[in-house]
Amino acid sequence: MNVISNMAKPKITENFEFEETGMKLKKYIDRIFGRSLAIRELDSGSDNAAEIELVNLTAPHYDVERFGISFAASPRHADVLLVTGAVTRNMEIAAKKTYDAMPSPKFVIAVGDDACDGGIFKGSYAVLGGADKIFAVDVKIPGNPPSPAEILRGLLELMKKIREQ
Repeated sequence: MNVISNMAKPKITENFEFEETGMKLKKYIDRIFGRSLAIRELDSGSDNAAEIELVNLTAPHYDVERFGISFAASPRHADVLLVTGAVTRNMEIAAKKTYDAMPSPKFVIAVGDDACDGGIFKGSYAVLGGADKIFAVDVKIPGNPPSPAEILRGLLELMKKIREQ
């Protein structure tokens, strides 16, 4: 008799929801940005938990490039700035320069609890707070860290917001 633990069973509904969200997102990206969405990730003082989930999005299991999403090495090529981590005082100027280097229109997403409101670092002498302390944040994706599916849903929320404007 073969016994399969819960850990070994595929999460079919989770994968289906991810695919469904990705296909909706692709349609929005095609209409709004013309087939591709370039994202610049900015680590403004994180613990790397959110970055791990962002890297997972590009791995073969999730493969977000099939939905038209890519990560840009330069803010000059980015449509969206994804901010991770609480904004530290040491990163304030660099973060502002990154944002200023982006072409208009500029969209900002805060990924993770720290980027949303400062997280566990809120009130620290070395931290300004969440990304909204220096940027106009369009979408906040809470979680510590948020899953790749939650990040994808946040991108979809941004697309809907842009479409409504």
